[in-house]
Amino acid sequence: MRFLGKKPAQPARPTTRALGELAEQQALQHLQAAGLRLLQRNYRTPGRGGGEIDLIMRARDGTLVFVEVRRRGAGTHGGAAASVGATKQARIVLAARHYLMRLATLPPCRFDVVSVEGDEPVTVHWLQAAFDAA
Repeated sequence: MRFLGKKPAQPARPTTRALGELAEQQALQHLQAAGLRLLQRNYRTPGRGGGEIDLIMRARDGTLVFVEVRRRGAGTHGGAAASVGATKQARIVLAARHYLMRLATLPPCRFDVVSVEGDEPVTVHWLQAAFDAA
């Protein structure tokens, strides 16, 4: 039997960008529940080849926390956190240095990674001090 006419509409799949924004929101809620305060979201350095920081947070002890959020639907290939390689780390550090140049005094800082994995319900993993600025 042949189908004549239009095919039935498939449900729209969320874009990668929409899934990333949702993961960022889930990570933000997780961090705020742990007592961190949001300072800035999606901080970008000017120009090409710069860096971007998903979330800049302040911990209760005053530490400035630069957060990279990663999402993966499945835990294969090492999971979401494993995708923050040396090149990505270098770009985050570059953006953090750019952000810090605006401050009169340098607070203690650290680089965290929050991985959001799976579909609803998601699993959120918070890796504190995931890498250094070395």
